[in-house]
Amino acid sequence: MIVDDNSERLLTPGEVAALFRVDPKTVTRWAASGRISSIRTPGGHRRFRESEVHALLRGDAEATH
Repeated sequence: MIVDDNSERLLTPGEVAALFRVDPKTVTRWAASGRISSIRTPGGHRRFRESEVHALLRGDAEATH
């Protein structure tokens, strides 16, 4: 499990993609377009805050900004 500075679980693009039932590349495009924010690991990989992903799943767009 990966955790950010605020002790929040961080999800991989694959985990986010599984929740939305889309391809991981779609999640990467969402991050690039600003639909969802991402964090970069020291190795350059994207990670997504679990709370933000669940807010997006609920349709709560305000929680993502």
